[in-house]
Amino acid sequence: MTNRDIINAITDFAPLSYQESWDNSGVQVGCVDDECSGVMLCVDVTEIVVDEAIMRRCSLIVSHHPLLFRGLKSITGATAVERCVIKAIRHGLTIFSAHTCLDSTRGGISHTMAKMLGATVERVLAPQADPEIGLGVVATMPQPMAAPDFAALVRRTFNSPVCRTTPMPRQPISRIALCGGSGGEFIPTAISTGAQAYISSDTRYHDFVDHADSIFLVDIGHFESENCAKSIFYDVICKKFPNFAVYKSELEKNPINYL
Repeated sequence: MTNRDIINAITDFAPLSYQESWDNSGVQVGCVDDECSGVMLCVDVTEIVVDEAIMRRCSLIVSHHPLLFRGLKSITGATAVERCVIKAIRHGLTIFSAHTCLDSTRGGISHTMAKMLGATVERVLAPQADPEIGLGVVATMPQPMAAPDFAALVRRTFNSPVCRTTPMPRQPISRIALCGGSGGEFIPTAISTGAQAYISSDTRYHDFVDHADSIFLVDIGHFESENCAKSIFYDVICKKFPNFAVYKSELEKNPINYL
């Protein structure tokens, strides 16, 4: 078993060609043809996660967010990213990231979010050339819910200590749109689908102002919206390689604290 075998399983599920043009999914550090002794799964590659992978004797880290978004002009250990790169190389770790390709694939982040809520996916919110591939989804709840109850369900489902919303509408919520991560740009698209509520994260103040009368916005944390990536990776790998050493990071924490 090599790191490439594990990476191929992931890219079969979420091809790198599905990623957005600005993204940097793919191999970040390391050698894909090295023997794979175990896989550590995470949302973000941090020093804690790298240490956890070393402790578990893993040779591969699979993350949702890429470790490298911008080119490094020097690798001296001056930043957290540089320290992760140095430590990974020293310990023979390979790091692979599946970001917007995992967001856009069938059964990816937004599809999984809808499933967690018990909703049935109808279509992709912002499709690529293939209408079944793209960011976000539109879905139908199993039964209409009052807005306060819907917001509470979202908060519980995604383990978000708080959620920001527009004023509670009187209209029951039955048709929804979702986009894991920063999906504010798709609010007008969600409105055009007839969705009564839109779940995403990193929503701007002016989006709340501009769209409060058109759709019920429910903003959860970015980490909370994409934490399901670890479960998606886990299922993909274990389906193809049963009984292989695959670990969801237990030390990774949301970098944002709620007071």
